Amino acid sequence: MFSHATWLSSMVVKVAINGYGTIGKRVADAVDAQDDMEIVGVTKTRPSFGCDLAVRKGYPLYCTYDSEEKIAAFGPAGYDCKGGLSDLLSIADIVVDCSPGKVGAQNKDIYDKAGVRWIFQGGEKHAMTGMSYTSSGNHLENMNVRGTRVVSCNTTGLSRTLVPLLHACGSLSVECTMIRRAADPGDSSKGPINAIKPVLKVPSHHGPDVMTIRPEIDINSLAVAVPTTIMHVHAIVATLPKGHGMTTESVLELWSQQPRIVIMNGAETGITTTAEVMEFSRDIGRKWGDLHEIFVWED
Repeated sequence: MFSHATWLSSMVVKVAINGYGTIGKRVADAVDAQDDMEIVGVTKTRPSFGCDLAVRKGYPLYCTYDSEEKIAAFGPAGYDCKGGLSDLLSIADIVVDCSPGKVGAQNKDIYDKAGVRWIFQGGEKHAMTGMSYTSSGNHLENMNVRGTRVVSCNTTGLSRTLVPLLHACGSLSVECTMIRRAADPGDSSKGPINAIKPVLKVPSHHGPDVMTIRPEIDINSLAVAVPTTIMHVHAIVATLPKGHGMTTESVLELWSQQPRIVIMNGAETGITTTAEVMEFSRDIGRKWGDLHEIFVWED
């Protein structure tokens, strides 16, 4: 992450986004909303409807590859492609890698050779970056590093609820089951459609990923994918140390003081399933119907 001194010296951080898809378009809008950052370009592998959104928002469009043939393919489709990935990196201070998982090691070599800082997403391994990040768990530890990995949405969610408990109690032992949506809403190529698919490796990556953020948390995790595209659900059992002094009310009060945690009573509000949670998000005007908070049922 950039330190405050770096921001002051460069004034505006020039950000490249490699992969303008489900995650990339959300990152782009978040960066675009900052006064001290500028999007210098986003990449697509080939001409597609996602290019239209980038063009409408005024983001310079680049090709994920440096192949002249692939770059040239954008023109006949009606898009002004500014060049390949190397061209984009040459004008950037930092690249946010939003490409599909498991290609990070290859991309990291490209970024290092270009001399830019980098941020990867949770689809990559902690061992590749040596650092992992959530804003609620280890922000200060990531200051001034060459690059980092933002952990998955599920791991970020776990951190938001568990890290405050860790700080309040000093230690924490957790068993959790991640009930995961099968695919993103716009993804038509994944499943299951009529099955519940368990992650057969125990623990799932979520628990170990939490420990890359806060190794003091003793956590084991299981995961299953279910046929929905709405959102994930966390079923968590947290064992607090003896003499912790916490009550249900004090835990709820602790969470209510944290950023991005919403606590509601399902019986009183009628919000009793993920369908109502997401309808609530759409009703309050959230872009893409996203809910940026962890929704906790008080019941």
